[in-house]
Amino acid sequence: MENIQHSHVQVRGLKLHVAQIGTGPKVVLFLHGFPEIWYSWRHQMIAVANAGFRAIAFDFRGYGLSDHPPEPEKVNFKDLVDDVVALLDLLGINKVFLVGKDFGAMPAFMVAVTHPERVLGVITLGIPFLIPGPHGIQLDLLPKGFYVIRWAEPGRAEADFGRFDVKTVVRNIYILFCRSELQVAGDNEEIMDLVDPSTPLPPWFTEEDLDVYATLYQNSGFRTALQVPYRCMLLDCGITNPKVIAPSLLIMGEKDYVMKFPGMEDYMRKGIVKQFMPNLDITFMPEGNHFVQEQLPEQVNELILTFLNKNSRT
Repeated sequence: MENIQHSHVQVRGLKLHVAQIGTGPKVVLFLHGFPEIWYSWRHQMIAVANAGFRAIAFDFRGYGLSDHPPEPEKVNFKDLVDDVVALLDLLGINKVFLVGKDFGAMPAFMVAVTHPERVLGVITLGIPFLIPGPHGIQLDLLPKGFYVIRWAEPGRAEADFGRFDVKTVVRNIYILFCRSELQVAGDNEEIMDLVDPSTPLPPWFTEEDLDVYATLYQNSGFRTALQVPYRCMLLDCGITNPKVIAPSLLIMGEKDYVMKFPGMEDYMRKGIVKQFMPNLDITFMPEGNHFVQEQLPEQVNELILTFLNKNSRT
């Protein structure tokens, strides 16, 4: 961890926090989810650097140590796509492997669709091909108390989270999101109420890890994080007839709650997703949950490195 180098770079008017390790000619760019941050990729960054790749992870705008945009409520997924491309330009990187987790998969897919010449391959964890817009996640098929719907409502998550310190909020979300069932609150409760305060952290997530997350989110708060992804997920991203032609890998934990989204399991297991990603391989991890890269890092690292080595041959 001490070999990971940190810097701030000016990207599209904002200073973004960038973590890097490794000096290889092939570059792997990691895109985090929520409530995650660059640190979510600590195990993978070290592994790919040790294998001869250059690993880069950055905090999205408004997350962690990156600047907030001037108007967080106007940020959308296209901003993240533009940030990725501008960051690659700034660092002089022509082609890259993209690795996206949770909502970080969406800008990975969007970059691969709109800038295919920049992408050597795409790996996503926990999310098969989805892009923002009305044809993405079918929220109308999910219970009205589902966390995505609740947090999309302006002010609701702020009031819910505001009852606790940041460390408790992150702790509760990690405990909730590593379960295999959907997170649905009743009419008279909020999402944070779904966690018993006595519930221990999962064994693969230490108090020291929690302290890192808490410190980073204490710095940024949740203002931009609630806008992207939750409050712009249905905004049309302007992409029609999307197709990812790059070699791709989906790593999916079979105990990931995303498997319970309506139609999601058929979408993956019946190969419907390959209409959008014809060069996709899917690996299901029987014990994997939503945080599989932190839960089972050695297995995930092996899958990632096998993919990278296979698709790095010139």
